[in-house]
Amino acid sequence: MKIFVDSANLSEISDVYSLGIVDGVTTNPTLIARSGKDPKTAIKEICDLVKGDVSAEVFSENFDEMISEGKALYSIAENIVLKLPLTEDGLKACKYFSNKGLKTNITLCFSAAQALLAAKAGAYYISPFIGRLDDIGQDGIKLIEEIKIIYSNYPNLKTQILAASIRNIDHVLESAILGADAATMPPSMIKELYKHALTDKGLEIFRKDIASTGHSI
Repeated sequence: MKIFVDSANLSEISDVYSLGIVDGVTTNPTLIARSGKDPKTAIKEICDLVKGDVSAEVFSENFDEMISEGKALYSIAENIVLKLPLTEDGLKACKYFSNKGLKTNITLCFSAAQALLAAKAGAYYISPFIGRLDDIGQDGIKLIEEIKIIYSNYPNLKTQILAASIRNIDHVLESAILGADAATMPPSMIKELYKHALTDKGLEIFRKDIASTGHSI
């Protein structure tokens, strides 16, 4: 499963990217605003740092404006993946760009029906929002399962499932078990994945044991 960092903070991204296990970055208008930088500058800096896919989202909701913004975003770097909202105009824009062989990421997906339409429109990624569904008492992981079944039923649908709105480690693990192609999460969540109390305890035992020998390598 590909692991993406969900951030527009270059320092945060650089920190986790140095681990060597991050495959790309996802951003959105909120994250870009938090960076305090001009959108193009923020996105360009991320693309220069990260070799993998960098999802950059349009700000507009109108088809013609999405096309204009999309062209501007694609011109920033070759690893740009255009994020589009799962709306009528967003689907139309997805079809427009996918017909040109460009990667798109359809975001704000909350149902399997939406995911089916995104795949039909040629989306490269579909981003189901797990956490936000859990927030309203629905099962976000169930959505990943439903999309996986639908896409598996139709091999001609090549859209990759990118689990988003990740709130905890279980979201990551359950998405991986179900076969999600990717998951995007905050930098802090990526670091939580490699932490375990027993790992720390084991290292402490090893440290004490080697110290007791009075030798070092």
